Amino acid sequence: QLQASGGGLVQAGDSLRLSCEASRDTLRSYTMGWFRQASGKEREFVAGINWNGYVKYYGDSQKGRFTISRDNTKNKAYLQMNNLEPEDTAVYYCAATYDPLGGRRRSEFQYWGQGTQVTVSS
Repeated sequence: QLQASGGGLVQAGDSLRLSCEASRDTLRSYTMGWFRQASGKEREFVAGINWNGYVKYYGDSQKGRFTISRDNTKNKAYLQMNNLEPEDTAVYYCAATYDPLGGRRRSEFQYWGQGTQVTVSS
């Protein structure tokens, strides 16, 4: 089971770091991903990172402002979000897949956290 945290209400230009932790199983073997879903919109891919952190890949929406990372010793993955914009307002979900090649589609991830709300005011 995955637990996402770190969301909140911030102003445009601020930063947030989201965390994802596995409550029981180790994340070490999984490709991790972050998705987000704004109200009334489909869930979209934000970022992914392979099991050892050497491969990172991003969706188009973050425009170089977000950085995904992981610490397998702490069984956690992170999403550092800088220069936040009101358009980043969404519920952010962490997800895991045992596919070492990862993916960008919702269907490619088998395990999901409950989501954490990020609200960016202008």
